[in-house]
Amino acid sequence: MISGLTTNVVDIILAHHFGQEELQANLDLIQTYRLHIAQDINQENLQLFLCSYNGRRDLEIERPMLGQNDNKSKTLKCSTLLVVGDSSPAVEAVVECNSRLNPINTTLLKMADCGGLPQVVQPGKLTEAFKYFLQGMGYIPSASMTRLVRSRTHSTSSSIGSGESAFSRSVTSNQSDGTQESSESPDVLDRHQTMEVSC
Repeated sequence: MISGLTTNVVDIILAHHFGQEELQANLDLIQTYRLHIAQDINQENLQLFLCSYNGRRDLEIERPMLGQNDNKSKTLKCSTLLVVGDSSPAVEAVVECNSRLNPINTTLLKMADCGGLPQVVQPGKLTEAFKYFLQGMGYIPSASMTRLVRSRTHSTSSSIGSGESAFSRSVTSNQSDGTQESSESPDVLDRHQTMEVSC
């Protein structure tokens, strides 16, 4: 029974991870994943996982309304980083999920030139995004900003989600070693916003 579904399961998994453009453009990568999924993964377990995944329930989260008691709304209470490749088949679902989360502690990162597997296609950028996210939460404050993050501080591709105010940032240069530091203006710390970053 499972052997007849193998091709279909492999195609479903590939379509979940890769967009149409990526399926047609990166034939070597797709073939590698196709062989890995078909040969290295227990197909019965994969079929059971797929059935479980397709039968999952909605999280029933909702964005808290300003002025309402936050304890009554169903949302994630922790800081959240949503990451999606800009050509991923999951872009719409991730953006929709972002719209349901509390904008005070949610960041949406759309990675440019990336499909459904940003950890494979652009691991360096993803690592930097995690580091920057953790620094924003107050962890690893002594970690230095690398060239990737410094170049992004000059970027104008950052945009704020629907109707939110702009995220002001000042950039200073250190003449002795040529590095740059980024600091937020004090009034930014008092405002709550959802930030959508493209890199």
